[in-house]
Amino acid sequence: MTDALKQLSDRLGGIAYGGDYNPEQWPREVWDEDVRLMREAGVNLVTVGVFSWAFLEPRPGQYEFELLDEVLDLLHANGIAADLATATASPPPWFSLRHPEALPVTADGVRLTHGSRQTFCPSSPAYAEAAGRLAERLVERYRDHPALALWHLHNEWGNHNAHCYCDSSAKAFRDWLRERYGDLDGLNQAWGTAFWSQRYGDWAEVMPPRATAAVPNPTQQLDFWRFSSDALLRLHRREAEIVRRLSPGIPLTTNLLVTLEKKVDGFSFAGECDFVSVDQYLTAADPEAHVGLSLDADLARGMGGGAPWLLMEHSTSAVNWQPRNVAKTPGQMRRNSLAHVARGADGVLYFQWRQSRAGAEKWHSAMLPHGGTGTKTWREVTALGHDLKALAEVRGSRVESDVALLFDWNAWWALEMDATPSRDVRYLDLVRAWYEALWSLGITCDLVHPSSDLSGHRLVLVPSLSLTSDADASSLDAFVREGGHAAVGFFSGVVDENDHVRLGGHPGAYRDMLGVHVDEFFPLREAETVRLSDGSEATVWTELVEPRGAETIVSFDSDPSYGGPVAGHPAVTRNAHGAGVSWYVATRPDADALRGLLARVCRDAGVTAPAEVPAGVEAVRRRGPDGTYLFLINHTSGDVPVAARGVDLLTGTVADGRTVVRAGDVVVVREDGTPSSDR
Repeated sequence: MTDALKQLSDRLGGIAYGGDYNPEQWPREVWDEDVRLMREAGVNLVTVGVFSWAFLEPRPGQYEFELLDEVLDLLHANGIAADLATATASPPPWFSLRHPEALPVTADGVRLTHGSRQTFCPSSPAYAEAAGRLAERLVERYRDHPALALWHLHNEWGNHNAHCYCDSSAKAFRDWLRERYGDLDGLNQAWGTAFWSQRYGDWAEVMPPRATAAVPNPTQQLDFWRFSSDALLRLHRREAEIVRRLSPGIPLTTNLLVTLEKKVDGFSFAGECDFVSVDQYLTAADPEAHVGLSLDADLARGMGGGAPWLLMEHSTSAVNWQPRNVAKTPGQMRRNSLAHVARGADGVLYFQWRQSRAGAEKWHSAMLPHGGTGTKTWREVTALGHDLKALAEVRGSRVESDVALLFDWNAWWALEMDATPSRDVRYLDLVRAWYEALWSLGITCDLVHPSSDLSGHRLVLVPSLSLTSDADASSLDAFVREGGHAAVGFFSGVVDENDHVRLGGHPGAYRDMLGVHVDEFFPLREAETVRLSDGSEATVWTELVEPRGAETIVSFDSDPSYGGPVAGHPAVTRNAHGAGVSWYVATRPDADALRGLLARVCRDAGVTAPAEVPAGVEAVRRRGPDGTYLFLINHTSGDVPVAARGVDLLTGTVADGRTVVRAGDVVVVREDGTPSSDR
């Protein structure tokens, strides 16, 4: 992966900068202004053709490439490289009219109609054939074009159409299940069909989890989510095969949605790309949205095994699709963009270059806004272009982190199926709570799959992993026995990969490692709180924990009026396991308590922050073969002094043991002992 992104950044001569370019939305006379302004802003890469299928194939089998020919020639003549999309994300109206059976069907049996994007069934043979033909014609025509630097497969796989319940999907689901389980006996065992008389005697009886009278079979639901992600992955692999066969010298990627999208397993797609690319958009209603940005960036890095990655889309200001589309304040776009670079991005791209006049995204911000070059956004866009040129030497370096946080889409799906102990236990809430506590301590972490090699870390966090395989549980156990530290959140390890309860007591797969036995879960009522022995409060969940080797660190208050249904029992435990240490957190502590707990866990594991900074200031270090780079990002309203020694790449200012990061500003220090790129 690293080599492919290095190939791209070497060609560009620095960090990639640009965005989606949709010239088909504009008259030809606008295009010359576009490339002139791109040069002014420092743009070196644009994504072309994402939603161009109707222009490239206006009628079935009738391909017209003249517009794209001219666009690519114009970009090349102006020194701007192209990330060329396969244009398969939005079939044109003629396709839906000719193939109505390819339109997606909801769980209630409603067939959707054309009129937006991604209106196709992922299991439709007609779609796969038409998309494959288009991709092949595109690759054959442009594989040798001098503007081409990167292939962009599809766009945001499964964003709107991940789940289809039509007859084609039902057939494909049965085929997927045959491959997974072999025969009906294997399926019946995995799905636990002895319950509610659901045992299947013929494959024709097996359906997707369509709307039904009561709670659907949980493993059927879980497998359908897995199948649906794999159906999209099969389409991705089909396009990748075409590109690699016909254009072997050009890297390929696709824009994944990290935590923006629950329905697609990002890790499986990441492994099929030459490097990871993601889209990330702030939640405007969240005053701490920059923490969610960091989480997504750390997940993008984890999806690529720690290698640098590409930010394919984010916004210069407001988006168009949230309930209240709040604009970014002055300086916020710069902080957002450089925070991604701090956490491993070797490219910063936006949706989109020029803000649309019409259509569903006309109020989505862009690099060139409706107001043109006299706007705040344009001034910030051009200034950021200069900043990224100054940071060119950072590309290829890797983020330093001693902490891994286990993240798994399968566990996310399983936790939020029907009929779980509490609707208040939500996967991202738990992950975000632990991550935010770590972020506030200034400690960098990698979000990685449970099957990842953990040996390069000191500490592994498991905020929520109700579903885990034996192999992944054994891997964490071995990590701790060999001297690592781990902290595990409540309701983890309780079911296997088929969503079957692990018997013998909770927390199932982690019971021996943690040195505890959980007799019973006691979820709390809505808005109910309990008090802990250290005076803090907790919500959502409690458990009846019996230590079996572990020591009790914090208990539920001994008074049932305050300690709740498990008053006096352990809430947080610590266990020596082999040469390492494991912690168990049997409730959801309030933010301050969780922060204090994880600070203790980190000290215990020997984990320290890259620099001593107050809450609200990010400190992240990237290390390359020639030295290290300390990124300091101030999200507060006050100036902050930080111990640092080196040169700020953005200003040329020397930090002789101390630098001041102004309110809302960013400092990137090439630390002492690091030679400059031109030495």
